[in-house]
Amino acid sequence: MSLALTPAIRDLLDSWLTHERAIKGASEATLRAYGADVTGFLAFQAEYLGGAPGPAALRGLGPRELRAWMADQRGRGVGARSLARRLSAVKGFYSWWAERDGFDATAILSLRAPKHQRRLPRPLTEGGARNMIDGVGEQDARDWVAARDIAVITLLYGCGLRISEALGLDARLIPLPEVLRIRGKGGKERELPVLPAARAAVDRYAALCPHDLPPGTPMFRGIRGGALGPRAVAKVMEKTRMQLGLPSSATPHAMRHSFATHLLNAGGDLRAIQELLGHASLSTTQAYTAVDTARLLDVYRSAHPSARKRA
Repeated sequence: MSLALTPAIRDLLDSWLTHERAIKGASEATLRAYGADVTGFLAFQAEYLGGAPGPAALRGLGPRELRAWMADQRGRGVGARSLARRLSAVKGFYSWWAERDGFDATAILSLRAPKHQRRLPRPLTEGGARNMIDGVGEQDARDWVAARDIAVITLLYGCGLRISEALGLDARLIPLPEVLRIRGKGGKERELPVLPAARAAVDRYAALCPHDLPPGTPMFRGIRGGALGPRAVAKVMEKTRMQLGLPSSATPHAMRHSFATHLLNAGGDLRAIQELLGHASLSTTQAYTAVDTARLLDVYRSAHPSARKRA
């Protein structure tokens, strides 16, 4: 696909990705996805137009070329959600480029993404979350590994951390303070209260860990002493959920969903939960109100006499 990029366009794309990293704090995974999405779009346009287009040709793209690309993507089996994400990346690139070079990109920026149903978070029940924390501690005979896995999952559920945030904690934070300062997506900082259970779990892990944990090194370690990776956490949760009969949605991120949902169910303020999760937009956090509503409707449909009669 790199053949679809002239040197001038390759420089433009690199400059945009650098901007996204430096100004918006985009993660490396996000930047890779952006680069792949925009390069894929340009590869299609090169084939559609009969050659790798230069800046002038790309500035002149109109609705026909855009719709042809979208039709091609759908024909390849790309779902509405994935296509919307790719279109968002293309729009982001063009918005930055148009502002930088002063041209009109309305034809691209006004194109609507295909409609798709927003996925609701799939949290565990309170009992399911507790069982998961206990269960991961039974998967390895080595005490320090069991303590490590309990500590990681406790932080995901007790503090609402993303898995990358938990595994990115520095060993200098041991013992954990009562309040953690976390830098999340987009470089956004937030402060999180740390439950005594989470502090105790990390203390136990640190006491048992056979590897040195000096400041400036990862808090959580793999078997050989390197940084613990997210796949290892996912695997121990997968094994545990199969033993407990929990759904396939019981992943590390589900513990964060559970944190937010259980706070909301207990009367937590939506704005406060937004701050704890580090969401840039309240609309993202509002998905948890839909989860609660869905749960209430399920209870109503299964328990209310009138609902049973209609069924």
